[in-house]
Amino acid sequence: MTTPTAAVRDRVLALSSAELPAYVYDLAALREHAAAVRAALPGGVELHYAAKANPEPEILAALGPYVDGYEVSSGGELAHVGKAVPAHPLAFGGPGKTPAEIAAALERGVARFHVESTHELHMLAELAARAGRAAPDARVAVLLRFNLPLSEGSLAGSSLAMGGRPTPFGLDPSHADAAVRLLTDGTHPHLELRGVHAHLASGLGAPEQLAVAESVVTWAAGLAARHRVRLAEVNVGGGMTVDYADPHRRFDWTAYGAGLARLAAAHPGLTLRIEPGRALTAYCGWYATEVLDVKHSHGEEFAVVRGGTHHLRTPATKGHDQPCSVLPVDAWPHPWPRPSARHDRVTLTGQLCTPKDVLARNVPAPGLRAGDRVAFGLAGAYAWNISHHDFLMHPRPGFHFLGR
Repeated sequence: MTTPTAAVRDRVLALSSAELPAYVYDLAALREHAAAVRAALPGGVELHYAAKANPEPEILAALGPYVDGYEVSSGGELAHVGKAVPAHPLAFGGPGKTPAEIAAALERGVARFHVESTHELHMLAELAARAGRAAPDARVAVLLRFNLPLSEGSLAGSSLAMGGRPTPFGLDPSHADAAVRLLTDGTHPHLELRGVHAHLASGLGAPEQLAVAESVVTWAAGLAARHRVRLAEVNVGGGMTVDYADPHRRFDWTAYGAGLARLAAAHPGLTLRIEPGRALTAYCGWYATEVLDVKHSHGEEFAVVRGGTHHLRTPATKGHDQPCSVLPVDAWPHPWPRPSARHDRVTLTGQLCTPKDVLARNVPAPGLRAGDRVAFGLAGAYAWNISHHDFLMHPRPGFHFLGR
């Protein structure tokens, strides 16, 4: 169980049944958290927000004072984020960029391109050359993304691995020398090698994240020394852990910041960049709904709530129980009997015609009744935007932003 802030609780209880389900975002809590993260990071470390975690314009704007830029991974995100926070730098990452997306990013003046393959490098070079004919001295900043080899121990605690093993992300390290030469021997004069990008895993604690960051920076420094080029930037990615089983246990930003300070001091003149997404916004969001029915089946109890995993997909895809809080509602406006739980624990399910539509199992909720409200926490990232909205065509949720 997890407890919503007073502002969230009041809004959830104030909504009518017709206004549920709803996403409720506490922007004041988001700003407080982002400020603490920013304060924990040393000078010389840049903070970019991975917009894929939650691209709501209000979320992007609230983060604006605390981040150095935003990372986007598609043409759609490029246009959306560029409109929502037009004064902030963008970095364009992700595999499978299309020529049209790259051309749009060049036209918008994207600050950094995270190049994922040799093919993408050649494509970017040609399109940059075309765009550069109007400004021949302009050069496009490139960070080469590599899928670096890491020990299994380094990634043992990860919930999702994007590197350190065969994946479609980034360049294989065996292609590193050839890619650097393409950027330094005059082959692509409109491109400038700025450094290296490596996002290898998600769900790591601060000690594991620091070990990965040190490994990435050491490898990148060796690559630069081998080619006698200046290493200006290293982006060590995001993936800071969010513990859905224990929402009160958070990533240790203070320890991580101190470790990055030591790493930066060992490499004078190097800019380090991190790209958290989930770990910045997960805690500010709540998926609020109400219990429609309480059912007894083969010795267990199930509460069916409005909505479900078509609105909040993460518990189904990650196989976890979404932390939640039950908000009792005494009023029962209907003439028929009010269903209620007989036992202490209830499994919360949605309205979909699939047994996979489970939000949380064995929730301690003695006396849970139809009409009670449930607020699912840690719903500020990879929630609505990653869900299969139109399955069964249920109504879409409302959106409420508190503390604008």
